[in-house]
Amino acid sequence: MVAPVIRLHPDDGVVIARVTLLPGTPVAEGVVAQDRIPAGHKVAIRPHAAGEPVRRYGQIIGFAMEAIAPGRHVHVHNCGMGNFARDYAFGVDVRPTDYIDPPRTFLGIRRADGRVATRNYIGILTSVNCSAHVANLIAGAFQRNPFRNDDPLADYPNVDGVVALTHKTGCGMAEGEPLKLLRRVLGGYARHVNFSHVVALGLGCEVNQIGGLMEEQRLAGRLRAMDIQAMGGTRKTVEAGIAFVREVLAEANQVRREPVPASELIVALQCGGSDGYSGISANPALGVASDLVVRHGGTVILSETTETYGAEHLLTRRAVSREVGEKLVALMRWWEEYTAREGAELNANPSPGNKAGGLTTILEKSLGAMAKAGSTNLVDVVRYAEPVRAKGFVFMDTPGYDPVAATGQVAGGANLVCFTTGRGSVFGCKPAPSIKLATNTPMYRRMEDDMDINCGTILDGDETVQQCGERIFEMILRVASGEKTKSEQFDFGASEFAPWQIGATV
Repeated sequence: MVAPVIRLHPDDGVVIARVTLLPGTPVAEGVVAQDRIPAGHKVAIRPHAAGEPVRRYGQIIGFAMEAIAPGRHVHVHNCGMGNFARDYAFGVDVRPTDYIDPPRTFLGIRRADGRVATRNYIGILTSVNCSAHVANLIAGAFQRNPFRNDDPLADYPNVDGVVALTHKTGCGMAEGEPLKLLRRVLGGYARHVNFSHVVALGLGCEVNQIGGLMEEQRLAGRLRAMDIQAMGGTRKTVEAGIAFVREVLAEANQVRREPVPASELIVALQCGGSDGYSGISANPALGVASDLVVRHGGTVILSETTETYGAEHLLTRRAVSREVGEKLVALMRWWEEYTAREGAELNANPSPGNKAGGLTTILEKSLGAMAKAGSTNLVDVVRYAEPVRAKGFVFMDTPGYDPVAATGQVAGGANLVCFTTGRGSVFGCKPAPSIKLATNTPMYRRMEDDMDINCGTILDGDETVQQCGERIFEMILRVASGEKTKSEQFDFGASEFAPWQIGATV
């Protein structure tokens, strides 16, 4: 019989409810629940004095705001944030990577420059919000409808689609870091291996001039550029854009998949709509898969700096050098200053849905979120949307908001996304396919049309974290080979394009 609670570490003073617990339910030796404890939430198994640390995973997740008796519900009403010293211990946990030779293979698309794609899209990028509608009109002419049988690309089976990636900025902004960041994102997408051809649409008078974008990002020869004002307006630009796509479709369709080593995988690690089970099932299982990707010579990208805050000391211990570890610590200091300047706090990160699912503080959320990155060495730390060139586990600075974070990772070169969710996020990230991993069986069954893998089997006692992680890795190989994910079947991935906007809008 499966126990009603989960204890994650011998030092923990709380356990996690596997199902909703009624008062009187035994939760530890000599301890019964004193309150109704929702599934995924915490219950104390020993007394906590006011101000005493509360531990989960053997790590501090908060501090008792009042005395907490054994059997009591531990959540936002009696557990909060507090300061505590972190031992960064740079590099003490670095270990040689146990590489797998020969590596597994998948069926990828080898581009002329040697890079490997997992999908084959034609992309329409916009320099400014003012060209967004025109971009959508062009892409709409080639749109597949998942609810109908009509397919404008039926004659081009090797083309995954024509996608317009639009955004809400590009003008009314400073020409400093905000503009550089936007251009870094657009440059990353223009170069993305999953695009065979790209056209960039501008209005003509915006701050983010396409000429400046192409020069700064060295995109000459990488894309076709069109300005609506210079083209003579909406109709002429749409006609020219449609003609461009028709012109390149035959060439784009000539690609063929071939066996390539798993070392060509660059996997973005994401979580959204997290719950109290995320750090127990889906995230550590994805961590196992991440380790397998790295052991096969590939790359995984962890991001969401605000959802690593409070747990960064566990990553600095895995940094291959003090320099790499210090870069991560510097990011945390920047976020502390940034949120203070904006009148926010990092503990505001857990959303209402996160809290309803059992997560109490950002410390608790971070400890569960970082499990996605497995156990291999941290080899590099990069800024938002910077190209990821290192092999292995890389950290990218991003906000915790999923679409913004994933946009940065894909701009950095990720050719596949793995996304864990406990509450049931629906998500895609064109041109990279997105695999959705459910943390619990009830949500998986409720949203089976959107979820690719049920990691709730771990909670149900049907498989181990290791077995589930191996199952995820096998699906990564299949999806990289062309198998469609649930989000792709619903054509998700264009609206979720969301470059990080910083600085004032003027």
